[in-house]
Amino acid sequence: MTTIIKIDQIKKRFGKQQVLNHVSLSVEQGTIYSLLGANGAGKSTLLKIMTGLLPADGGDVEIEHHHLPKDLLTIQRRFSYSGQQSSIDDVLTGMENLTLVAKLRHLPQSKVVAQDLLARFSLTDAANKAAGSYSGGMARRLDLAMSLVGDPEIIFLDEPTTGLDPASRNDLWTMIRELKAKGKTIFLTTQYIEEADQLADRIGFLRDGEIIATGTPAEMKQLAGAEKLKLIFKNDADSLVAQKILETAQVTVLDPVTLVVTLSAGNHQSLAILKQLADAEVPIDNFGLVSPTLDDVFMKLTKGVTQG
Repeated sequence: MTTIIKIDQIKKRFGKQQVLNHVSLSVEQGTIYSLLGANGAGKSTLLKIMTGLLPADGGDVEIEHHHLPKDLLTIQRRFSYSGQQSSIDDVLTGMENLTLVAKLRHLPQSKVVAQDLLARFSLTDAANKAAGSYSGGMARRLDLAMSLVGDPEIIFLDEPTTGLDPASRNDLWTMIRELKAKGKTIFLTTQYIEEADQLADRIGFLRDGEIIATGTPAEMKQLAGAEKLKLIFKNDADSLVAQKILETAQVTVLDPVTLVVTLSAGNHQSLAILKQLADAEVPIDNFGLVSPTLDDVFMKLTKGVTQG
């Protein structure tokens, strides 16, 4: 794959606060990169530096082999940016908002461009309604449509689903996946772990201005530790017998009838455990594998850290 975005040792300070501290990352063409972190971690600041809206105190931003701030105009022609604050004019209709952006980008047939995007984002029926009357989900779709005027290859999204209801969030996730399917490169920030897990090819965890971990969702989940085997017994007597049999394993007692065994030797260890219990004639009411989640990773990486 071709690296299309490369961030190297970016630093940013506001007064005495070091907001970004030697942040480095890279994004491959045609992929979705999710920068995950709590509020105040520095996500939006980094995104503003990447898009030329804010100068860095040090480091380098390279997009398609062009560098900021030297090649600012060249770089800005290659991407779109949708920030947390909507760029929609509430007084204008959906059609007028899109037509205006198309004209500002000097595109021919601006109304045709607007009509195509309205259809693409299921907003045709609301085309002639004032954008201020749109629901939260509709407004976010219009904002994303406006950022796609001119068909940019790189799309920056700053917490795109904040404040949306679950249905609207799922709709926007579908649209983001469709953009990726068309070969677009997407860089998004989010504080929603599920969002990063659902969308991203690669994830970076940003904490206190530093990238503390990066990788695919599957690689990140491995940071939380091994898979676990959850065992549920009919009564606490059977559970106590099982605990004795499994005393050499890493067993956590969740409640009197529920045990969780860490599979430090791999998933095949679960078969050996089940056989041990069967041979000892200890009945199991239910069992199942429990895989690590990004929530587990997030809790592990932020353990003992106060988030702002």
